[in-house]
Amino acid sequence: MTLDRKCDRVLLAATFILMGVGILMVYSSTSVITPTLAKRNVSEYYYLKKHIFTMIMGLGVMFAAYRVNPDNLKKLSIPMLVASLVLLLLVFVPGLGVTAGGARRWLRLWPSTFQPSEFVKLAMVIFLAWYISSENINKKRFAFFAIPIVIMGMFQVVFLKQPDFGAALSLGVLTVGMLFIAGVPAKYLASLVVLVIPVVIKLLTEPYRLKRITAFLDPWEHAHDSGFQLVQSFIALGNGGLMGVGLGQSRQKLDFLPELHTDFIFSIVGEELGFIVATFVVVLFAVIFIRGMAIANRAGNGFRHFLCFGLSMMLAFQALVNFMVVVGLLPTKGLPLPFLSYGGSALLVNMAAVGILLNVSRLNPQEADPRLSHSKNQIEELMKRKMAKRSVYGAKH
Repeated sequence: MTLDRKCDRVLLAATFILMGVGILMVYSSTSVITPTLAKRNVSEYYYLKKHIFTMIMGLGVMFAAYRVNPDNLKKLSIPMLVASLVLLLLVFVPGLGVTAGGARRWLRLWPSTFQPSEFVKLAMVIFLAWYISSENINKKRFAFFAIPIVIMGMFQVVFLKQPDFGAALSLGVLTVGMLFIAGVPAKYLASLVVLVIPVVIKLLTEPYRLKRITAFLDPWEHAHDSGFQLVQSFIALGNGGLMGVGLGQSRQKLDFLPELHTDFIFSIVGEELGFIVATFVVVLFAVIFIRGMAIANRAGNGFRHFLCFGLSMMLAFQALVNFMVVVGLLPTKGLPLPFLSYGGSALLVNMAAVGILLNVSRLNPQEADPRLSHSKNQIEELMKRKMAKRSVYGAKH
């Protein structure tokens, strides 16, 4: 592994700025001791301390990912996938799994909890990058398409058992998106969509999901029950206006907006810092996606290309869904905003993804695809031969 350039500083800067905004907003959204927090004897610095601790751990994870040769991840792709499945199943073990809000998605690990579904997405991206870039494999065959779909379906069954529809949706989009970019025939993808439609309809007609959909279609009609959270998000964004009400001055954080430090932290950004800063946050995520795709394009056509594409899509999709939920363009889902929301599992995985992207950005692109390196060597050898011939014939004359 040889270095060809410095890491992508634009990507690094965008990530650090978002993390800084996240520290401010986590503190602002949890610093007021509401009656709910008072019952738990929680101080104003409780969430901030845990968030900073997780962020320090995340920096360590990002640095480790930055230092490891990304091609070594090929060897870890299957072990990571197996490990992620084991962790996902452990949430159902009494004493290990943690239940909150009617869902069993977390493992009890000191000093906090861990959500295996976040690790599953990272492991799946690495596995798919290795699988798609494997040599001597016919991408037009149905078996090439079917194997990752079956693996994805296995994980989604466990997700829905928890239940975690948001994680199932994210994993599905990642898998199909990477197979599409790999050149899988459109007829296979179309057939999958046809088969999935009845399943999605059945899932969406579950009573609690149906309530979310009706609240999404007309939140003001259900402003005091299922549409309460979305209406409070609208009020927060409306109060913020262009410049915001000021850092720490949010009214919706006074026990009005639920999950304001996790899934709906962008609403507090809009309320306290205004439309301009909220737009700047959206632009920063667009920058991360664009820089990630640029790194993927420079990495050739092999494992690193698909790895960077998958990681960029993972970060961008989660941010896009969060934005759309907050402004009422999608029904409410439990997807945090990368780098801003409070939550250790997602932050650690997302920073690992950035570390890998930064690592690939500094490597010699010729090493990413052996065919490119081979072609370069052939060209150099040909030039040497031409120079030798010229020197011989020139001496004769």
